[in-house]
Amino acid sequence: MVVCMDELHTLHPDMTYTISNNPDFWPLISAPRLTSYFSVACAVVVVYDWVFSFAQEFELIWMQRWSFMTALYICVRNIGILYSFNFILWLLSVPITNVVGNIFYFTMIWVPVVVNAMLGVIMMTRIHAMYGRSNKILIFLALLLLVSTIATGVMAVIGNLGYSGGETVLSGYHICGYNLDTDAVDLNDDMIIPTAIWEVLAFVLSVWIVTKHLHELRQSQRGSTIGDCFTVLIRSHMRYFLAFAVVACLTLGGLSQNFMHSSSLGAAVYAGVANIAQVFQMCLLGPRLILGVREYNTKVVSRSDGGSHMTSIVFQAGGDALTSEYV
Repeated sequence: MVVCMDELHTLHPDMTYTISNNPDFWPLISAPRLTSYFSVACAVVVVYDWVFSFAQEFELIWMQRWSFMTALYICVRNIGILYSFNFILWLLSVPITNVVGNIFYFTMIWVPVVVNAMLGVIMMTRIHAMYGRSNKILIFLALLLLVSTIATGVMAVIGNLGYSGGETVLSGYHICGYNLDTDAVDLNDDMIIPTAIWEVLAFVLSVWIVTKHLHELRQSQRGSTIGDCFTVLIRSHMRYFLAFAVVACLTLGGLSQNFMHSSSLGAAVYAGVANIAQVFQMCLLGPRLILGVREYNTKVVSRSDGGSHMTSIVFQAGGDALTSEYV
């Protein structure tokens, strides 16, 4: 279990505390316990999704020629599974060492930074292809993503400069506790802001180019392949962006004094829902940004008369394409 040490009135220097049969601290037990149920649900959903889509993943990822996008997919998928189980281990009422507790804590802080950066690269690659592989748009997106990632990382470092944590035992219940110095600035929830700016801009650029190309298709009445591929891309992007918007709203809502460091059951439910939304966005919809395009490529190839000569999604009549190797 995890709880903010600010809620404990007396702190022992070794960061291990035993408080027995004190009813004042019972909310610190019931609230994290409720949150742990949501964490278990997260892990079950992630594992179920992996098992359910394994056949598709084996065909479209493992059996294809490896590329940079393949490596990103595997990293996001596997980190997501480990991240969901890290939630459970962090919240279990079992004795742990202070070092292990601190590893769990910083895993929870840094995994979203790393995974969102990798998802940003995937999104940047998609948008780059949608804009005809324009070098200008690639440089612009790369700089924006770099700034967003650096800003998020800096906020993660600053927000945890005063961190100290360890095991707490409340009425025989083991809790992973943490404390921040009074002078430290808690930026763990604010870290979502730079990523949100990147996601909003990426979504706007995607919608703009899709709208432009669909308008051109109506006027020129070119084949349906271009329109179909844009539909596939914008659908997966839309689902991903909506999930991220929910995560951002829930995370920023957690900055309210009604939820911050609160041990109420309402705050526990809110935190549990936010955790599920974050795992869903990063670990389920994130990998499908690649699977969706590769699945479409496979269907195009299977429908084509020539077979292997139609191995790409064409975005412009000039021949610019998002190939299966590219994604």
